[in-house]
Amino acid sequence: MVAVRYQTAFKLYPYEKVADQEAAAPSRHPVVIVGGGPIGMGLALDLGKKGVPCLVLDDHDGVGRGSRAICFAKRTLEICDRLGCGDPMVEKGVVWNVGRVYRDEKEVYTFNLLPEDGHKRPAFINLQQPYFEQFIVEEIRRAQAAGAPIEIRGKNCVTALTQHGDHVALEVDTPDGPYQLEADYLVACDGASSPTRAMMGLDFEGRVFEDNFLIADIKMKAEFPVERRFWFDPPFNRGETALLHKQPDDVWRLDFQLGWDIDREAELKPERISERVSAMIGEGIEFELVWTSIYTFRCCTMKDYRHDRVLFAGDAAHQVSPFGARGANGGMQDIDNLGWKLAAVVHGDADDTLLNSYHEERKYGAMENIKNSSRSADFLTPRNPAHTLFRDAVLDLVEEHDFARPLVNSGRLSMPCTYDDSSLNTLDALPNAPARSRPGSACSDAPVADGFLLAQLGAGFTVLAINAELPADLTLDGAAVTPVILTSADNPTGALQERYLGDAKSAIYLIRPDQHVVGRWADFDETLVAAAMTRALGKA
Repeated sequence: MVAVRYQTAFKLYPYEKVADQEAAAPSRHPVVIVGGGPIGMGLALDLGKKGVPCLVLDDHDGVGRGSRAICFAKRTLEICDRLGCGDPMVEKGVVWNVGRVYRDEKEVYTFNLLPEDGHKRPAFINLQQPYFEQFIVEEIRRAQAAGAPIEIRGKNCVTALTQHGDHVALEVDTPDGPYQLEADYLVACDGASSPTRAMMGLDFEGRVFEDNFLIADIKMKAEFPVERRFWFDPPFNRGETALLHKQPDDVWRLDFQLGWDIDREAELKPERISERVSAMIGEGIEFELVWTSIYTFRCCTMKDYRHDRVLFAGDAAHQVSPFGARGANGGMQDIDNLGWKLAAVVHGDADDTLLNSYHEERKYGAMENIKNSSRSADFLTPRNPAHTLFRDAVLDLVEEHDFARPLVNSGRLSMPCTYDDSSLNTLDALPNAPARSRPGSACSDAPVADGFLLAQLGAGFTVLAINAELPADLTLDGAAVTPVILTSADNPTGALQERYLGDAKSAIYLIRPDQHVVGRWADFDETLVAAAMTRALGKA
């Protein structure tokens, strides 16, 4: 029997009995994804659009209730644009770029997360996780209708797995009883408490932060600005911190630091939560409690994200504090990285060893997120008198001294990871070019004559030529690539020059399917670019 761990907000993939359950022998699938949250569904959508047959097994039949993750970064929205589901997310979401930091009741610092123009997407949107997941699944349904080989099985719970030389054997429980199936590759996207990780006897390395935080999502109509507002030592939560920002449907996220030694049962009583909310937003403002939760957090990671034919992504692989919105956004970068590599291996365009670079690059990204997240947590919840002294000194200085402002850490917000030392990169060969577009970096968007740059990049590898020529029939390593040819006339705002040329007169960029730069040169040299392509496919 499949246990019910949570109530669903949207029933998106109800249980249906399938032929595999009565097959005489286990059916083999190229890719099985365990877990149907945003990470698992996002990977399925990416693989399906690349023509890779994939099966999602989820122990529920839809999206869980509660806002949970709400802050989705520009890079995540760009990934969703590539997957075909970015527009409804931005249309539904609450767009914000500005954050304000207060000490007591006084504003001490303001920041703008998108200080430059020329990007299609905003720095962040706030969107409840159930909507985010729903929009991905709706795009999966459209892709299925167009022939994408994606299958979703709700109320299918993996209870055991065994690795063999060329596949993984799975035991799956359903409302109609258990059955077996096999996968060439299995990707565990089954969350922080990952049953897959537990079945394999694997665990995390890291630390638990001794503090408790109360989330209260409330519905109200108030004329508060659409900004992220963060308080140190506010009058309504003395000695602690608090956070307020808006979500769609007139829902607001309130986050209160509570301390370590608390009575959880008492703090979760509706009347106690309502007292805290009223003290924050003001007496007399009517509101409705939508969802509440108390959480603690840890910053930790698995040692390895690949174990033969089993790979881990999202919270199943790593966890961070919620400060900085690095959890779901980091998970989306995981599947952005893994999708094209897994597709290349399944299609025979790359050797199995390419998948080792998934661990290499995304473990690097996770450690970067953990470092930033831990620093935020230490600033917000000082572990010792020295940390407290440092935080208080920064807050004393920040009002009058600009140098102190970068030290105010109310959550370093999620940014795309640059894989500087990746084995897939080629040595930078474009002198005096911008550092932001160096090999390993995610491509920055920019306005071009026909819209925005990222929308012109191909689903596979792309060669971007700026003020340079390309061959008419462009193939590299035996594969067709997408050519994008731009000139100064396609650069109406100067952003292309600033972000991709710098002082260079011309440039050639080889760009991966996940829109990260492989290498760059002043002019097209087929031998050099083809060698870079070979290296990017893990063949060098």
